[in-house]
Amino acid sequence: MAEINKNMVIGDVLDKKPAAEKVIAKYFGNACFSCPGVRMESLELGASIHGIDVDIMIKEKNEIEDSE
Repeated sequence: MAEINKNMVIGDVLDKKPAAEKVIAKYFGNACFSCPGVRMESLELGASIHGIDVDIMIKEKNEIEDSE
């Protein structure tokens, strides 16, 4: 599977790598999953809105095993 990158839509990341939900919840909070933006906003935009370094978050997402 291709690695996660900052231009990917958050919802697409969740579809392709469900284990990434833990990282998204850690950085964006659980409200992210009920927000309509989850299907429109990129990881980079979400990180910017939440004041998060997108590169650190992406690195952590890419290190997660899909089986978690």
